[in-house]
Amino acid sequence: MQEPLSKLRIEDLTTSNEAMARCLQLAALAAKSDVPVVLLGETGTGKTLLAHAIHNSSARAGRPFIAFNASAMSDTLLESQLFGHERGAFTGAQQSVKGKFELADDGTLFLDEISEMSPLAQVKILRVLEYGEFERLGSERMLTSNARIICASNCSLRERVQHGKLREDLYQRLNGLTLLIPPLRERIQELPALIAAELKAAALKEGKDITAIHPEAMEKLLHHQWRGNLRELNHTVQTMTLFCDGPVILPQHVIFPPDLEADRSVPGSEKTGVAFPNNQQSHARIDLSLASAVKRHVHFVYEQTNRNRRRTAKLLGISRATLARHLRNVA
Repeated sequence: MQEPLSKLRIEDLTTSNEAMARCLQLAALAAKSDVPVVLLGETGTGKTLLAHAIHNSSARAGRPFIAFNASAMSDTLLESQLFGHERGAFTGAQQSVKGKFELADDGTLFLDEISEMSPLAQVKILRVLEYGEFERLGSERMLTSNARIICASNCSLRERVQHGKLREDLYQRLNGLTLLIPPLRERIQELPALIAAELKAAALKEGKDITAIHPEAMEKLLHHQWRGNLRELNHTVQTMTLFCDGPVILPQHVIFPPDLEADRSVPGSEKTGVAFPNNQQSHARIDLSLASAVKRHVHFVYEQTNRNRRRTAKLLGISRATLARHLRNVA
């Protein structure tokens, strides 16, 4: 079962995907310094999770991790949230409140959807990044913050600069190391293990003894596009766990959420520190076929039963002859 975010470290994250492995290697290096980090990836790829892991693996682990979503917020409210305000600074400000930069002092400030910030907010943040100083709304007293910045976006920051949506000087301040998290559809060889881990956690939460997934159900899962990435995978596994009333997940238990409005575009790669090797080279070295993934899952169940073929066939709901065909290469 995965560690809670407050304890999750980079070494707790494992992968069999070459691009993701490179991303984690660079994340481990980033954790050893205070270099600003940009996490690029589609919606649901785990940017928040990786930000927590970098913080928890750094020297700042004992200090606060403060997350802030920078989109869809008025300038006044955003400024109040980031820098705090004094009592009476605006209508409804009945008491002094610390902002995110102040709360994250000596810790990590995670700015999600940084590309959606208004021009005024960008100017304000740039000042803090350059001088480490800011003022609460309604105050003239200068405060300081030593927060380490990790930001996330589902689109290329360089393209936002080119389109005049992001300040060039802010981009240069933020872009110390850029990590591109590959989407789930490009990590298909990892799906059986990811599904097994999610299923174990979901079954434990629901108090169910689910020990296997029928090959047809697994093939249905592997054939799905996963436009919502890890977030959609989590929701799907939780749903099929609720519907399952026996020890095996059957095809009818696999029900996908209605068309998620996830961003399917792959963010433009950044030149600095991108952990994303050529896709064609990666695909050439691994078997991404559905048949191969199903076989890996059957092997996984086989090992969980201590190589008991009768029990494995029963759990998977297949004949022993079919099982033997899947296990042909097993010693």
